[in-house]
Amino acid sequence: MQGRSVEAITTELADSLAAQLQLEIVDVEYVKEGPQWYLRVYIDKPGGVTLEDCTLFNQVLSAKLDEEDPIPSSYLLEVSSPGIYRPLKKDSDFQRFSGELIEVKTYAPVDGRKKWRGKLLGYKDGFIELEVEERLVRIPRDKVAKAALSPEF
Repeated sequence: MQGRSVEAITTELADSLAAQLQLEIVDVEYVKEGPQWYLRVYIDKPGGVTLEDCTLFNQVLSAKLDEEDPIPSSYLLEVSSPGIYRPLKKDSDFQRFSGELIEVKTYAPVDGRKKWRGKLLGYKDGFIELEVEERLVRIPRDKVAKAALSPEF
């Protein structure tokens, strides 16, 4: 596991555990806030996750991390739902959430803009397709810095 990020190592360990519990790993973050390191794992499942899902997965993942001991420093493990502003990280997310309102930020301008909000139409041939102000916008996947659901209230 040498040379790999804490996020990559944790995702690998968590994916197989999550699959056994019919859960999906949405995102993994390893961040320092003040003097403390936090390992945050966001899980989801069809219909949403419950507090019980988070508690159970925290216990299972914690035991696996203790067994493997891949993180050299001390940290706090947090397991939670991705929330209503769920990040879209995988190509499959852009298919799964087709029809939803999303926000996309790009590394470089696409059609003169770096920030887009629109109805997700899907993912095709390496492009995220959005309907923005009644027109089709195709954003190259490799230019996406961040994408997330953006519900309207």
